[in-house]
Amino acid sequence: MNLENILNGYKANGAETCFHGRHVNPQIYAGLDGSNWRLKDYEARGGYAALRKILGKDGGEGLTQDQVIATVKESGLRGRGGAGFPTGLKWSFMPRQFPGQKYLVCNSDEGEPGTCKDRDIMLYNPHTVIEGMAIAAFAMGISVGYNYIHGEIFQAYERFEEALEEARAAGYLGDNILGSNFCFQLHATHGFGAYICGEETALLESLEGKKGQPRFKPPFPASFGLYGKPTTINNTETFAAVPWIIRHGGQAYLECGKPNNGGTKIFSVSGDVERPGNYEIPMGTPFARLLELAGGVRGGRQLKAVIPGGSSAPVLPAGIMMDLTMDYDSISKAGSMLGSGAVIVMDETRCMVKSLQRLSYFYSHESCGQCTPCREGTGWLWRVVDRIEHGQGRSTDLDLLDSVAGNIMGRTICALGDAAAMPVRGMLKHFRHEFEHHVAHKTCMVGAYV
Repeated sequence: MNLENILNGYKANGAETCFHGRHVNPQIYAGLDGSNWRLKDYEARGGYAALRKILGKDGGEGLTQDQVIATVKESGLRGRGGAGFPTGLKWSFMPRQFPGQKYLVCNSDEGEPGTCKDRDIMLYNPHTVIEGMAIAAFAMGISVGYNYIHGEIFQAYERFEEALEEARAAGYLGDNILGSNFCFQLHATHGFGAYICGEETALLESLEGKKGQPRFKPPFPASFGLYGKPTTINNTETFAAVPWIIRHGGQAYLECGKPNNGGTKIFSVSGDVERPGNYEIPMGTPFARLLELAGGVRGGRQLKAVIPGGSSAPVLPAGIMMDLTMDYDSISKAGSMLGSGAVIVMDETRCMVKSLQRLSYFYSHESCGQCTPCREGTGWLWRVVDRIEHGQGRSTDLDLLDSVAGNIMGRTICALGDAAAMPVRGMLKHFRHEFEHHVAHKTCMVGAYV
């Protein structure tokens, strides 16, 4: 199974069957930064064959909208942006007989700390996102789409715009695509670096030219989305997986993962590893194998903890993490989340108090301020952790942290409040003794933070 369609061109040393990865290395990137992303290279790898297949342009009868959606459902593809919602099921929510305009949106507002996969897809294989979006538009009867790209990765925005021009010139986008009656216009737009715009309804507000703040739900975007019209939103990596699924079948994609967790996932491995980078592996791969691909813990030190799904996911200690497989269900049962796939590895030298201080500051800074529990609570969490870190902690602070986190969770319009509270509760659950030591002794129990 060739998984190089998402992060094309590089196979990790010693990679097994169905096991590809890319190690972030400037020399590798320099080699790929030539013409590998161009349309002619994508077509040489089988690009746009899936779009041609559903339109019946290669000798077949083509596929119906229902057949495309059924294939995606069969694949077990779940949203790669963090929530893990079944993609085919989401597509089926779109009212295909709606008489007015409908919209398709790609969420490329990649702002979760530790995550750097979507920008690589757009830099090194942008056409797979374009083709995936065109297939999705066909399946749901949508004629206009947007890719909302994080404002701090402007190079990816420029690259995607170039790819759009190539696709339009070749007849893969626009009116009467490849001589069919299918029309789809796709545009790129960039945000301004606000983390909150990764939340789908805040993204829609920003795309409409308004302040990026989450909307109340219901109504959900499938019925009231962009400009008040039915809208489907998926992540960059989700769309990038679709062409392979259509070409090879849903069952083939499912079999490369595990039940309810089909296909592959790109994990952004950072922190205390020898080879930080993006690794595309089958869902259900043991964490130990992913750590091995990343070169193991840096400097031969002991693994202490892992944040398995981006900064909003609760931390897990090494003793738990080493027994887990990388899929939604296994990580969830262990008390954390697969999330965006940002795997933050922490070795024995890392202070959990200092780590939480940095995470809490981020969420306090990025809160949009719309909801009182989040606006006030995230700042409160940061101030308490900050004083513990600086040797001014009080005996009541740990219970206070737990109380504040509990009063934020489930009480905000969007999940940013939960994202701020869950790391606090995870740290207190597994590493409470470090916080107690900070409070009692006014110093860190693991020495200097490096």
